[in-house]
Amino acid sequence: SKMPGYAYNLPAIHCKTGSKLAQVPGTTCHGCYALKGRYRFPNVMDAMMRRLASISRPDWARTMAADINARKSRFFRWHDSGDIQGVWHLEKIAEVARRLPHIKFWLPTREYRIVREWMQFGTKPDNLTIRLSAYMMNGKPPVVAKALGLPTSGVSNDSFSCPAPSQGNECKDCRACWDNDVENINYKKH
Repeated sequence: SKMPGYAYNLPAIHCKTGSKLAQVPGTTCHGCYALKGRYRFPNVMDAMMRRLASISRPDWARTMAADINARKSRFFRWHDSGDIQGVWHLEKIAEVARRLPHIKFWLPTREYRIVREWMQFGTKPDNLTIRLSAYMMNGKPPVVAKALGLPTSGVSNDSFSCPAPSQGNECKDCRACWDNDVENINYKKH
């Protein structure tokens, strides 16, 4: 209910980078919200595992695009839990965005290497905001983002630009996360 549209999540235990960062105090993934609470319910975990298995299907981009389009929302977030699994997965996400140019997509990720590899051959649709997320709490935005021309995000205990905490933890009218022109957004640790 916080977001202005729908989201898609995968199990955080399968994050390539995030699962390692979750073991390191001081990182944005340490104490990960997606490894506790409702994300641990068996029915939620089962659904995320089914989604993880489905991304390798050849028709995944087509069926995801049809499902997202049927929901009649203009905004979509990839991975409120989990992250991209490889270059092939990022290309499928880009294909979904290409099929739905009237929808804005936001993909926060800590998978810098995967994004860098994909950008060597992939074409990022204008309606897909790939936002590279900082590894460390109160850390600087990832340097690689500038080289790739991508926006960034970070997590902080006290200095944040995301208005949700002062708006009942809702986006309300804010759409900065989906905006490629917003260079950096700093979220409050939750």
